[in-house]
Formats: sequence, structure tokens, C-alpha cells
Amino acid sequence: MTVDTAAPQAVDRSTTVQVRSHACPLRAGPALPPDVFAAIRRKMLLECCKWDPQVCDVATLADFPLLIGRRDWDAVCRIAESLAAELVAAETELLTRPGLHRALAIPRPLRSVLLAALRHGPTPCAVRVLRFDFHWTTEGWRISEVNSDVPGGFAEASEFTRLVAAHCGVPATPAGDPACAWARSLATAVAGNGHVALLAAPGFMEDLQVVSFMARRLAGRCLVPHLATPSQLEWREGRAHLRSAWYDGPVDAVVRFFQAEWLPRLPRSSRWRELVARGRTPVSNPGTAVMTESKRFPLVWDRLGLALPTWRRRLPETRDPRDAPWRRDGGWLLKTALCNTGDTVTARDLVPANRWRAVCRDVWLRPSQWVAQRRFDIVAVPTPIGDVRPCVGVYTIDGRACGAYTRLASGPVIDYRSIDAALLVESAREEEGRT
Repeated sequence: MTVDTAAPQAVDRSTTVQVRSHACPLRAGPALPPDVFAAIRRKMLLECCKWDPQVCDVATLADFPLLIGRRDWDAVCRIAESLAAELVAAETELLTRPGLHRALAIPRPLRSVLLAALRHGPTPCAVRVLRFDFHWTTEGWRISEVNSDVPGGFAEASEFTRLVAAHCGVPATPAGDPACAWARSLATAVAGNGHVALLAAPGFMEDLQVVSFMARRLAGRCLVPHLATPSQLEWREGRAHLRSAWYDGPVDAVVRFFQAEWLPRLPRSSRWRELVARGRTPVSNPGTAVMTESKRFPLVWDRLGLALPTWRRRLPETRDPRDAPWRRDGGWLLKTALCNTGDTVTARDLVPANRWRAVCRDVWLRPSQWVAQRRFDIVAVPTPIGDVRPCVGVYTIDGRACGAYTRLASGPVIDYRSIDAALLVESAREEEGRT
């Protein structure tokens, strides 16, 4: 999950209405009939591994779609593809610049493995998946972050979106099918009937849902998927082998849905380092992705010698907390360098006073593990459940945009309480009719 960096609306009501009515490319579609939506929800639960369709008393699936015009969607895709190209170029340069890895707050054991990747070669990449979190703001499209390491949300972005599109009653199509694009790309990289290990941390249901859904998609491509934990993976002469009760033998590719910063916690006997360097079995995503997963990535831009024009335009200003006035200026928020679930995103108005004091103390003690980022104003979208702030997570698979994982929040933070929605693209004729 990712975090929306938007602050509560800081502009007056008239300005908000003007932006909403003339500029916002997103709008809510009509709610599906209750019986139809109940059938979709049941299918997601029983067939698509969506095992958490409700958190506490809140449903996590929206019974209405979010709509975007074709021209606007194409524009977002072009931005995402430019961001992806610049990111890959930055990763290539960062790997050759080990002196910058500490500035990214990469854990020491991972820094030593990245150095080995520079000297002996990184483990090859099977498929590269990125997800950029877009928000429509009073300044146009901005991104809050990239999920460069282990992006999820495939079942919601693909199957849920397809089901809603089939019953929404408006001339619109799914924004894409990232699960299909991912499985197709991996099947191209792995020979037919090849064995694929999908790694996830035990005890994390949200992660297990993702790999379970993707295993079904791989099986549909004549591959042989195996759900496993990283401790069940072995490396012999650079080749990955799985040792489990259901399979004991080599695998042709590894899908790593296990955060890179967790790898050093594994026992040395697991030889997790081959997920990053010296391995010969391709991995998706490669462990080198931790360099751009770091929220401190913008702090090294000027030292890379790369222009990165799309990143500079779309990402809010990001600074080392020692160089930002976040204590006295509410226009900044804080997050840890490797934050990826929203649990460390903090601003004075977002958390209780005792939590704010604890964060201030930690930032003072460990400033190199945090970043300060300017907040932006997200334009709220009226929907059947009230005004929400959307986050459109656009996927790129090997550099090509292919769909979106869309979440709706009633407040400024995209977290576990956010609702998953289907993003549908209106036909050009329908779009012209509305304008």
C-alpha cells in the first residue's frame, strides 16, 4: 500500500469547486445494483484471493467505478512510462555509485550486496514491475511515490476492474489488465512448464493473497507456480532451488514478494544475497530495486548527473528533514526512507500529540532514516459514498503502462482503511458528449 501525501484542503471552497468542475479528469460512475455487486464481491473472495473484502466494519471494495476519459488516461500512461524510463536509468547509475547508497538509508548488509552486484553482476531481472501513485491536485497530476520493490494490488486492478466494467452500465472499458501483462511477460522469460517460486513472508495475509492470485495467473500460462517462503529457497552454483514438502528441485524464475529491507533478517544459510547479486536465476523484482524504493531517492538526484525531468516535475519537493522547516510549517510531512504501508507518514495534524512527539524525537535521533516532503492539495471527487480523494496507482511492466490499482480515501492518507475501486476508461464518444 502507498501513502497519499496530500494535506487537508488548504484552498477556499470556491477554488475547490472551480478546479473540480473544470479540471478534474476523474468522476464517479453509478453504483452497481446490490445483487450484482454482491456476486462480484463473492467471486473476488472465493476465486480471486481477495480475502479481506472488509476491514472492521468498512467494505474495502467500492460498488461504483471511477471514470477517466481516454485522452486523460493516455496522458497519465505517457507520464508513467517517462517516469519508468528515468527510474531505470537512475538505478543503472546508482549501482555504479556505492558512495550514495548510505544516503538512501539502505541497510548496511544490503549495501555490501549491492557492491557485490557492481563487481560481479546483479542477478538478472525476470520482469520489472513498477507502480506510480498518481493524484489529481490543484496543480494537475502529481505522484506521491513509486512502488519500485514489491508492488501489489493485481487482483483488484485486473479482475475486480474487469467484473465492474462488465456490469457498470456505462460505455467504458478497464484501464488495463496488469496481472495479465505481468504473467505474459514472465511466461515469455520462462520456458513452457517452467517452475516459478513465489516468495512471501509467512503470516502476512495481504502478501499471501497477492502471490496466490498471481500463481493462478501463471498456471493459466502453462507455468508451474510454487508458493514458498524465502527460507525454503536455496542457491546452488547461482541457480535457485526450492526445498518444500510439495516440490524439491530447481526453479526457472523467482517472484520476490518479500521486501528488500527484510532480506538481511533471513538466516545466512538461506543465501538471500543471490536474490540481489551473482544469481543466475532471474528474479522479479530484482533486489537492486531497493535503491529507488527509498523515499530518499530524490536527495541524490543532483549527484547522479541525470536530468530526470519528469520526476522533478511530478514529485513534490523532498528534503532531508534537517533541511526542511517541518516543525513550524504544516505544509510538510515526514516519512521513513523505506516506508511502504503508510504507517510512518506523519504530520502534526495527522496524529495524536504523543505520537507526534515520538516522531520528532526519532527524527532528531535518526534524521538519515527520514525524509520531509511538501504536501499537496488533492481535488476531492464526489461519489455515492461522499467526497473522496483518489489515488491512481499506474503500473508499468517492463516500461509499458498497463493498468491501475485505484484506491479512495475519505481523509488525506491512503492506508489500510482506503477502498479499492475499479478505474474505467470512457469511450471517446462518451467523453466528447460530456464536454
